[in-house]
Amino acid sequence: MTVPVYPFEVWIWAAFDPVLIGIALIMGWKSDQFVKVILVSLMAFAVSVLVSWAVTALGIPWPAPISHDGPTFFPVRWMAAFVWGALGFLAHQIYRRFA
Repeated sequence: MTVPVYPFEVWIWAAFDPVLIGIALIMGWKSDQFVKVILVSLMAFAVSVLVSWAVTALGIPWPAPISHDGPTFFPVRWMAAFVWGALGFLAHQIYRRFA
């Protein structure tokens, strides 16, 4: 059995899922402790996967589709959600400091 090889562009699209970015940034912004960014990333990951599955099942073009025969890249998605959530949290901390 050979392991499929996917180009880097396919991996990067998983990190730039618009639903994932939006939820992680908004919830990261609203977090009052950095530890909550872990929960934010899990929630953003779960919602974005469900939305991606639904959109792909409807046949609508999506930047990061999920299907039974395509790649899912769950670790990439979760790490991206963590990074986007951390960026939202840090942006809010900087905003509060200077506002």
